[in-house]
Amino acid sequence: MAQRRKSAEDRKAEIVRAAVRLAAEIGPDRVTTQALADAVGLSQAAVFRHFPTKPLIWLAVGETIARRMQADQIDDGSPDPAGRLNDLVIRYLGQIAQTPAIPAILFSRELHAENEPLRAHFEQVMALRRAGFARLVARAVAAGQFAPGTDPDDTAALILATLQGLAMRWSLENRRFDLQAEGTRLLAALTGGLSQVRARQDRPPAP
Repeated sequence: MAQRRKSAEDRKAEIVRAAVRLAAEIGPDRVTTQALADAVGLSQAAVFRHFPTKPLIWLAVGETIARRMQADQIDDGSPDPAGRLNDLVIRYLGQIAQTPAIPAILFSRELHAENEPLRAHFEQVMALRRAGFARLVARAVAAGQFAPGTDPDDTAALILATLQGLAMRWSLENRRFDLQAEGTRLLAALTGGLSQVRARQDRPPAP
């Protein structure tokens, strides 16, 4: 029986998956179109029929990663916004653990110097995630889970920066520690401090 020929969409998805895998193995800056062609069993010319330029390959990679990262609604109206924030952090780090190329791509020359559409795409993704975290922090303050006066935007930015720094450290240390466990610990240290401030403020003054 003749083998069914793959559709153009299937081929494009295959090239994107190969780019993500190779970025994790050798770094995004070393991924060539020839390496991609070899990985999927095509010629370079065939790769360029699906993606006319290399930056378009990386833009497709970025869009694929962003879809995974945006799969869940950040603020789903949960009555426990602090718990929802913790769950999202665990899930976010789990996605990075499943796709180790993410930190490398986010800090690559390809992203920062050679592909403005890809940089702008990730900038938008991060801005939306930061805004979602800020909404959850604001609801946690309103629910009495975090201290009054906690700035939602600053706290969200701090959480996101902590996660990004942690992901880079995980990558630099050759993924030797449990990313989700370490992220949970750091988030608890951060938000636990906010909860302790709340507890001190609610404590009646000493006689």
